[in-house]
Amino acid sequence: MTRTILCYGDSNTHGTMPMPDLGAMGRFARDVRWTGQLAALLPGWQVIEEGLPGRTTVHDDPIEGAHRNGLAVLPAILESHRPIDVVILMLGTDDLKQRFSVTALDIALSLEKLVLAIRASGCGPQGRAPGVILVAPPPILEVQDLGAMFAGGEAKSHELGPRLAALARGLGVPFIDAGALIGVSETDGIHYDEPAMAALAQAFAQAVTAHFN
Repeated sequence: MTRTILCYGDSNTHGTMPMPDLGAMGRFARDVRWTGQLAALLPGWQVIEEGLPGRTTVHDDPIEGAHRNGLAVLPAILESHRPIDVVILMLGTDDLKQRFSVTALDIALSLEKLVLAIRASGCGPQGRAPGVILVAPPPILEVQDLGAMFAGGEAKSHELGPRLAALARGLGVPFIDAGALIGVSETDGIHYDEPAMAALAQAFAQAVTAHFN
């Protein structure tokens, strides 16, 4: 029987390439994106790629659009794809934009709301709660045009790993600190390169096998 993983994230789940300027719209090929590589590593699992560039945890973006609010659209996405066995949740990077003026603790508390919404959804098999793997995104760099957009975010991003590790322990969900595995591209300080995609796919496959096989 095929089981289902929903990968819920932002541009780094979408597969956005490092951007030399704000107008760049490149996207890695399906077999390069970590979601595509994860599917190849997990036969018997359907991997659903649900990555939206600019997606936040709980914030309507006044510039990029209210539809970037990850909590607001989450119930519809869960119901669209149910039954879902596991949700890989990797958000928080876009919350670091200066326009939101939030702390690393705020981001952790926002992610807690998403985990609780997933658990309350009844969108797992037989109406149970889907499992969750919580992922802390790697620290960002303030470079190029995106650096101005994320001003002040680099320092906050280094706090996310410990904050989300503590959150995962409290919630009793598996945790992966992506910052211990990969770094962001120096091209734009936000997005991942091809070797990082491969490293994430391997780590996520191991976590799924260890906790949900």
